[in-house]
Amino acid sequence: MANFGRSMKVGILGGTFNPIHIAHLRIAEEVRDRFDLAEVMFVPAAAPPHKPLAGDLPFARRCEMVRRAIAGNPFFSVSDIEQRRGGKSYSIDTLRAFRQERPDDEFFFIIGSDSFLEFGSWRDYGGFFDYCNLVVVERPGAVVTALDQALPVAIAHEFCYYGAEKRLAHRSGYSIYHLEGVPLDISSSSIRELARLGRSIRYLVPEAVEHYIKEQRLYANAR
Repeated sequence: MANFGRSMKVGILGGTFNPIHIAHLRIAEEVRDRFDLAEVMFVPAAAPPHKPLAGDLPFARRCEMVRRAIAGNPFFSVSDIEQRRGGKSYSIDTLRAFRQERPDDEFFFIIGSDSFLEFGSWRDYGGFFDYCNLVVVERPGAVVTALDQALPVAIAHEFCYYGAEKRLAHRSGYSIYHLEGVPLDISSSSIRELARLGRSIRYLVPEAVEHYIKEQRLYANAR
C-alpha cells in the first residue's frame, strides 16, 4: 500500500512542448490548485516513443521554452530527467526514475482525456499505480463520460469507483481522478503552422516563449 504520511504532493506534466502553450500552463495550474500540490514538474520528452518529433526541434530548445514559460511561478519547475536517463521517453520509466530520486513524495501524473482513452496502449500501463495517482484532464473532442468505463479491461478489477468524487481508487492506495472544465482548444501543431507562415502567435504562448520563437526562427521552415 502507498504511504503518504510525510510526503510532498508533486504533479508531473509530460509532453514534447513543441512549443509549450497557454493550455499546458492552465492545466498545470488547475491541477495544482485542485490537489493543493507543492510543485508541478514539466517534463519535456527527450525521445518520444510513438511518433517522430515535428520539426525535429532539439530537446535543449524545447526545454528552454518551458523554462521561459514558467519563470516567476514558484510552484512550477522543469525536469531534464528524460534526457539524463537516455533511451526512449516512456512515461513508466520516467516514473521509476522519479521514485528513486524522490522516494517520499506522492506523485500526480497529469494526462489528457485523449491520452487516457488510449491508456491501454501505453507501455506497462498497469505499473503506473505502483508509483503515482493519475489525473485525467478534459481535452477538447475527447469526452470521458465515466472513468471506470474508459479503463483498460485488464486492470479494471483492481479499482473501486466512487462516482460522487469522480475517482477510481486502486488497490495500491493510489487513485485516478477526473478533472473537467479546462478544455482550452490550443494545439502546438497549430502554433507551429502560424509561426511558419509568419503570423501572430500572441496570447497562444507566454510572451517570453513568443519572443524566443521569433528570435530563434524556430518554426520558420517547419513542415
